[in-house]
Formats: sequence, structure tokens, C-alpha cells
Amino acid sequence: MIEGLPNWVNVLFLLTVVATVVLFYYANGKRTKLLFGFILWSVLQSVLAINGFYQITDTLPPRFILVLLPAAIMMVIGLLPKYRTKLLKNRNRTLSTLLHTVRVPVEVVLFYLFIYGMVPELMTFEGRNFDIAAGLTAPIVGVLIFTKRASNKMLIAWNAFALCLVLFILFNGILSSELPFQQFGFEQPNRAINYFPFILLPAVVVPTVVYTHLSDLIALLSERTTVNHKAQILNSATPRS
Repeated sequence: MIEGLPNWVNVLFLLTVVATVVLFYYANGKRTKLLFGFILWSVLQSVLAINGFYQITDTLPPRFILVLLPAAIMMVIGLLPKYRTKLLKNRNRTLSTLLHTVRVPVEVVLFYLFIYGMVPELMTFEGRNFDIAAGLTAPIVGVLIFTKRASNKMLIAWNAFALCLVLFILFNGILSSELPFQQFGFEQPNRAINYFPFILLPAVVVPTVVYTHLSDLIALLSERTTVNHKAQILNSATPRS
């Protein structure tokens, strides 16, 4: 763990990780294999971080690729029709939307990590990180879905907007880390993600948020296409006077 950092920051972040996993689990039909996979992946990355594996940043290829590459591969596999269909079949869209509220405590944690010199200012809401907007609006959108007052068009727009926010800060976070291709934050690099429990931000929280947006967008666009197709059939079948 990061020396000198208040314990409540670590606890808040760990609770945020747990909330992310639990919400994703319940939003996707309570699949036991999915939960087991999350736990196994989280434990593996936590053990590596606790033992200082990611604190060595001058290797080629960089050790951090063992976080980014597997997470990216798992997301791609999860978006393949075979696996995506299984998840979306039992998708609770209200819960999958409420999942994005975890971005609010993440922003609080990042702000305190900045204060303690472990991330650059650009990763906070005082810098380039506007991701808190998605976290604050997620409960509102979730309520609209639950009360059946959210249109397909509105949900597509919100998910696309929120996805852009998280991808923007993801790339800024990577490019401000102590990696061979670092572009930002040279005076105060993004070091926090090399430590436990913050390794779970790029390993678990961000991939889960990104995947949820992508899979919800695919489902929403598919529904929109289906509705439009049915409308065309209905119009063509209607007798003209």
C-alpha cells in the first residue's frame, strides 16, 4: 500500500471495487462463473501489486502490459456474439446503469491520490477528468429506466457520452504513467496504479465500466434496428387509400 495515505482512502476504493463487481454480477443474471473469474483476476493482480511487481517500471516490455492486455482481451471476448448474448439475455439495464455510480467514489479517491502525489492533477475533476458527470447522472438515468420513462435514443446518447468520458481519462491515465510512451504528468506521474489496491482500477473497475457501456450500446442499437424494421414491415403492410 501507499505509505502515508489515509486508510479510509484504501477502504473506500476497495468498497468501490466490491460494489462494481457485485452490481455487475446482479446486472448480468448472477452468473457464478463470472463472479469466480472476477475474484480470481482481482486476487492475482492484488498479489502481484502487493509484492511490488508493478513498481518496477523500467522493463521492456513494461510489466503493466500484464494488466492492460488481458483486460482488453477479456473485453473483446466478452463482446463476441456467443458470450455477449448470454449476458444480455439476463441483463438488468437498471442495475447495469446504476453500476456507473461507482465513478463518483473513484473520483474522490483520485483527488486524494493527487494530493498525496501519486497521480497527476489531470486525472482529477480539477484537471481533465470529467468522468464524475457520468457517475452523478447514472442514478437519474437508472430511475428513468426503472420507471420506463427512458427512450432508446436517450439511453444510446447517454451511454455513448459516458463511454467517451471514461475512455478519455483511461488514455490520459495510461499516457501519464511511468511507461516508455509516457506523454503527460512527468512532474507527478500516475504511480498509484502500481500499488495495491489501486491496481484494481485499471484491472477491474475501468474494464467493467467500459464493457458495460459497450454491451448496453450494442443491445440498444440492436433494439432500435429491430423496432425500425418492424415499423417498416407494418407500414408496407398497411393498405393505402
